[in-house]
Amino acid sequence: MEIYKENQLKIYNSLSKSKELFKPLTEGRVGMYVCGPTVYSNVHLGNVRTFMSFDMVFRYLLHLGYKVRYVRNITDAGHLENDADEGEDRISKKARIEEIEPMEVVQRYTVDFHETLEKYNFLPPSIEPTATGHIVEQIEMIKEIMEKGLAYEVNGSVYFDVLKYNESGNNYGILSGRKMEDAIHNTRTLDGQSDKKNPQDFALWKKADERHIMRWPSPWSDGFPGWHLECSVMSTKYLGEQFDIHGGGMDLKFPHHECEIAQSQTCSGHKPVNYWMHANMLLLNSQKMAKSTGNFVLPSEILTGENNILSKAFAPSVVRFFNMQAHYRSILDFSSDALEASEKGYYKLMDAVNSLPNIQTSKTSSFDVLKWKQQCYDAMNDDFNTPILIAHLFEAVKVINQLKEQKATISADDLVELKETINAFVFDVMGLTNETKQDSSDKIDGVVALLIKLRKEARDNKDWALSDQIRDELLALGIQLKDGREGTSFSIN
Repeated sequence: MEIYKENQLKIYNSLSKSKELFKPLTEGRVGMYVCGPTVYSNVHLGNVRTFMSFDMVFRYLLHLGYKVRYVRNITDAGHLENDADEGEDRISKKARIEEIEPMEVVQRYTVDFHETLEKYNFLPPSIEPTATGHIVEQIEMIKEIMEKGLAYEVNGSVYFDVLKYNESGNNYGILSGRKMEDAIHNTRTLDGQSDKKNPQDFALWKKADERHIMRWPSPWSDGFPGWHLECSVMSTKYLGEQFDIHGGGMDLKFPHHECEIAQSQTCSGHKPVNYWMHANMLLLNSQKMAKSTGNFVLPSEILTGENNILSKAFAPSVVRFFNMQAHYRSILDFSSDALEASEKGYYKLMDAVNSLPNIQTSKTSSFDVLKWKQQCYDAMNDDFNTPILIAHLFEAVKVINQLKEQKATISADDLVELKETINAFVFDVMGLTNETKQDSSDKIDGVVALLIKLRKEARDNKDWALSDQIRDELLALGIQLKDGREGTSFSIN
C-alpha cells in the first residue's frame, strides 16, 4: 500500500537547516546512504544509536510503501587516526599491535557489528559495500577530479585543492556552515603536512610508508585511498550521481560529509544529495560516548549486565525504546535510572498490546481511533518524531486499560484499526519486539521446582533428613508441598 501518497513527510535537511517536504527523485522509490562503521574495534552504544536512528527511518519509509535502496558501507581501509590526513590507519595499527593480518581485524569486528545489530533487531541494508572492494573505482574518481584541475599530486600522494574548488564558484563549508577564512585561521600546521598546498586540503590518495601494511598500486604510488573518497564512490555507484538521503552521525558533518560534497560535486557538476540527515550523540557521564576516550559501554554489556554503569541487565527492546524516547537530532544522556524508567514504560506498552486480543467490542466507540491514527502519522511525518509518537501510543495504552475495565467502548472495526496501527508503529516502525517480563512469581516457581527436584534426589538416596528439611523450611516460608502419584506439586499460602 502506498501510504506515502496520503502523508506529507517532512525531513530536517542539515544543508538548508530547515524542515523540507520530502519529494524523492523518483516517485515511490528512495535512495539512502548511511556512513557505516570503521571496523577496527567493537561497535559501542553511541555508534549503535546512530545506526538505530537510520534503521527507524528505513523502517518508516518502507512502512509508507516506498521501495528503498539502503546502502550502508563498511570502512575497512583508509581511516587514519586524525582528520588531518596524518597518523596510522586504524585497522593497520590494530593488526600491527596484535600481530595479525588487517583482514583478520576487519573480519572480527565486522562479524561483531552484524551480531550486535541482529540482537537489537535491525533490518539489514540493501547493500553493504566495503572500501577495499572499491579501490579501482576510487582511483578512477581521483583521475576525474585531477582532470578537472581540482586535485594535485605531490610525492606520490594526491590532495583535493579546497581553495581552487571555492574559487571555481563552489562552497566548501556549505554543509557545516564553516567559512574558508575561519578554516584557514583555525587550521594547525602539523608535521608531515608540508606536501599540501594549503592546510585545509584533504587527501584523495596517500603514499604508503614502509610500515603501512594495507597498500594498493595506483598511477601515483603504492598507497591507499583517503577516508572521504570511499563514500563518494560507493554512494554514486549504487545510488547515482544524485540521490535522496545521506545520513550519519553529527560528528561526520565536518570534515567527512563536507569533503564528500566537494568530491562528488566536482565530478557530476551538481549537488549529490537532496536531504542530509544527522543523528545526534549519546552521552555517558555527561560526555560524548567515544572509543578514543574510553568513555563508552558496549551493547553486549547492557544485555548481560556485566558493566560498571548499570544496576542490572536490560532487554534489547528496552534499549531501543530508550533511544526512541528521544528525537534522533537530540542529545541523549545514558544512565541506569533512565534505562529503568524506559523499561517500565516498555513493559507497560507491551502489556497493553498483549491485551488487545481479549478486548470486548461494542456497537459504538468512545475513542476516535482514526483521529488518533492520524496523530501517530503526523508525529512521524514531522521529521520522524518518535517521542511524540510514543506519547500518542500511551494515549492508546490508557484507552486499552479503560476497555479492559469496561470504562470505555470500541467497535469491532475500530478495534481492528487500533490493533493494526499500534502493531505497525510499535513493531514495524520502531523495531521493538514483544518481550515479556519475567516477574517475581516466575522466579519463585523456578526456585521451588529446583528444590522439589533436589528433595526427590534426597528421597531416592534415602536421605530422609534432607528431604524433611527442604519440606519444613519451605512450609515455614508459606510454601506447602503435596506429594501425589504424578509427582510433587506446591501451593503458596
